[in-house]
Amino acid sequence: MIIDHPLLGPRDASEFTYLGDASLIHRPEHGAEDAQARFHAYVYLRDNPAGAHRELWFHEQGDRSWLVVTRNTLTHEILNVELARDVAKARGR
Repeated sequence: MIIDHPLLGPRDASEFTYLGDASLIHRPEHGAEDAQARFHAYVYLRDNPAGAHRELWFHEQGDRSWLVVTRNTLTHEILNVELARDVAKARGR
């Protein structure tokens, strides 16, 4: 599988480490009234979708960047690749 890194171009997936669901970028607010329930869901509950899914990948054998890869879990086709920092900043706006 080839991951088209936004800064480095096409790279083999063996250079990366899969680290789970990309929703983990958005950590719950610790001061919220329902913080305990939100953190329980954040730490323990995961979806296992069939089809397009946003995932975190770490470029361990390269520039050590974090990526959000949108991948079809049925076909392994990569639909989109973004720098995780850009995804996190966009949510903060």
